[in-house]
Amino acid sequence: MRDGMTPLPRTSVMVLAALLAGAATASAGGAREKPGQLPLTVATVNNPDMAIMQQLSADFTSATGISLNFVVLPENELRQKVTEDVGLGSGKYDVVTIGTYDAPIWGKNRWLMSLEPLFAGMSASDRQAYDKEDLLPTIRAALSMDGQLFALPFYGESSMMFYRKDLFAEAGLSMPLKPTWQQVYGYAVRLRGISNGCYGIVLRGLPGWGENLAPFNTVVNAFGGRWFRQDWQPAFDEPAMAEAWRFYRKIIIDAGEPSPTTDGYTECLAIMASGKAAMWYDATVSAGALEGRDSKVAGRIGYAFAPSAAKANTGWLWAWALGIESSSRKPQEAFKFLTWATDRKYIDLVGSRVGWAQVPPGTRSSTYRNPRYLAAAPFAGIVLSSILSADYDRPTLRPVPYKGLQYVSIPEFQSLGELVSQQLAAYVAGQETLEQALADSQAAALRVAKEGGYLR
Repeated sequence: MRDGMTPLPRTSVMVLAALLAGAATASAGGAREKPGQLPLTVATVNNPDMAIMQQLSADFTSATGISLNFVVLPENELRQKVTEDVGLGSGKYDVVTIGTYDAPIWGKNRWLMSLEPLFAGMSASDRQAYDKEDLLPTIRAALSMDGQLFALPFYGESSMMFYRKDLFAEAGLSMPLKPTWQQVYGYAVRLRGISNGCYGIVLRGLPGWGENLAPFNTVVNAFGGRWFRQDWQPAFDEPAMAEAWRFYRKIIIDAGEPSPTTDGYTECLAIMASGKAAMWYDATVSAGALEGRDSKVAGRIGYAFAPSAAKANTGWLWAWALGIESSSRKPQEAFKFLTWATDRKYIDLVGSRVGWAQVPPGTRSSTYRNPRYLAAAPFAGIVLSSILSADYDRPTLRPVPYKGLQYVSIPEFQSLGELVSQQLAAYVAGQETLEQALADSQAAALRVAKEGGYLR
């Protein structure tokens, strides 16, 4: 406990994760193989949108006769196990849940099947009904390599600031549509403790290149930092990088949750949805969950663009997508599942069964023309604008040789990012000095640049 704040009980933080795991287990259990059915094994992540997919998957089995076995894992574990499986070509999973980072790299390595031949094999009417061109261009491009699509987006996202409108009003504060990080810091300090142990802000601190580094890298971009200079020399020794590290720790220590290094996406979502935080900076996809039936703050959330500093337009670009392992022995059946789960009809199914605010966002232009969705999703405009304007090819203030906003688009980033995420967590927790954390990160990045052949 810090500064008189009462920590959120860990039991309440874990409720959401338990519910998601329970929903996934029930769904997987209900899709056992029956005579004549062709089972597919689907590896996916335990978040709200995927839990909904599993709950609705009985409709797919009923329509196709294809049963589904879901393997549901935490984000870090999912990445590890799926990467091992595709690298070994063991074919343990038919359908894998991957992101914009993985898809082009794995496609280049031929770990994933190109979806183009499978689309070509569809009937003209089925191709027209699916309408691949309806997929948002920035998301579609991020899941492609050499003009070939290797995964279909289940949902797409950028990042945004969530804030409690009621608490801002109580404190006499007003959130700009495009805040700066310095403004956010001031609001967080003012709002800390305003409502019975409420944190001023909640931010991911759990180590992992897809956990704490996701929001943190956009802070680095905002402050003018970068991982590598144009010639692939590591840039952890630049002042802007150090400034971003100091700021991230300062805002968490001064106004954030206690024990932040145990909080990843799922835990932060639970904290915000339970009413224990005044602000949260994270994935735009979270808006649907915060407006959902189980959220204690539904109807009280405001939305703003990703905060800026030296650089504006710092929101990230990501999609959780579904791909087919090259070693799958059931590609046609897997493709049927991919197109079912990413079709407009699936979006309508979620809207009618679960609620329009909870439909998978950020994948299709048609979603943002649907009056039922727009009426239920006050965040829709910011989300669409953030995704379409994401600076994926030019992520930083100064020139860099890589792409990617919350990651560096090279194969070695998975291991490098894990190491840097551990350094960041140790620094935030006060277990390592800033100088040592940056020096260790610089040395690791230099090894990657040399051993990967980038630095010449």
